Amino acid sequence: MIGRAVLAGLLALCVSSPSLGQTVDGPKVAWKLAVWGKPRANTKAMDALKAHVESRSGGKFTINIGYEAYGGPKENLDLIKVDAVDSALICGSYYPDKLPGYGVMDLPFLPLGDFDHQMRTHELMHKHPAVQKEFAGWNARLWLSSVLPQYEFLGKGKPPKTIEDFKGMRVRAIGGLGDAMRKLGATPTSMDATEVYTALERGTVDAVSFPFTFAHGAYKTYEVSKWATENMSPGTVACPIVFNASSYAKLPPQYQQLTEEAKPLAYAAIKQAYAEADTKFIPEFKKRGITFIKFTEAELKEFRKVAAEPVWEEWVQKREAQGVPGRELLKALLEAAKATSS
Repeated sequence: MIGRAVLAGLLALCVSSPSLGQTVDGPKVAWKLAVWGKPRANTKAMDALKAHVESRSGGKFTINIGYEAYGGPKENLDLIKVDAVDSALICGSYYPDKLPGYGVMDLPFLPLGDFDHQMRTHELMHKHPAVQKEFAGWNARLWLSSVLPQYEFLGKGKPPKTIEDFKGMRVRAIGGLGDAMRKLGATPTSMDATEVYTALERGTVDAVSFPFTFAHGAYKTYEVSKWATENMSPGTVACPIVFNASSYAKLPPQYQQLTEEAKPLAYAAIKQAYAEADTKFIPEFKKRGITFIKFTEAELKEFRKVAAEPVWEEWVQKREAQGVPGRELLKALLEAAKATSS
């Protein structure tokens, strides 16, 4: 069950602004933060962290954000474990066998609402002992969820006028969304985000799923697409920013506090960036003549019937067979979603 004290503290964190006092004194510390791609909406959280700790420390605690300067998206968790970087953006779906329990966050059609609801639920799940133990095995300390928006597909070729039209289609879909699309008869692949544009352009895949709209805009999939789904909303994936636990432990207490102060600022920054991306990219999609596809409620209901709870149960059975408390984690997530819904 979700403790009332834990939930109350979480809500206070999410809605309050940090008290920004005088510059804190401390030693010089230089961190390396690994991320892939280019600056985009969800990396605004890193910008907020960097700006806050550097300002409040008088420039003594600095963070260098390396866009693939340290490694690619499937390397970041390993970079944390071997102490090659001090912080990193990771997506558990890129290495499900390394973070099997955390995959519960990637299941399709989870009962999560808007940005704030998803944020509160993710924050609560980050406190679950099984989740923390899993990340600790990689010397990683969870800091913040990227709270990625719902995924939608952009593609080329024959547009899927109905859900059934995805049958036989080759799609880029990771995590639980990939399992959901397999239920529809599609062939999913989990290629890196940085490989998607070329794959779609060359016809290696017929369609790609990304958080809508910012990631499609950031990776420019709209440049080589002819159609876009607008209301599938099959779910999203969890891509947290983590700290190297050893690096964090070495920080003086006042610097550790600065990273906590930065969390509300980081969440506010990415929430605003997602809204700005919609304002920018939806008109751009339309300008390029992309056809928007809206499925009927009956079709979506059938999709959920096929790809929601059946996929959840399959995930639970697979994780339990691995010795991972899959049912406990799914129950905890559903309880967290209910507890944080208002």
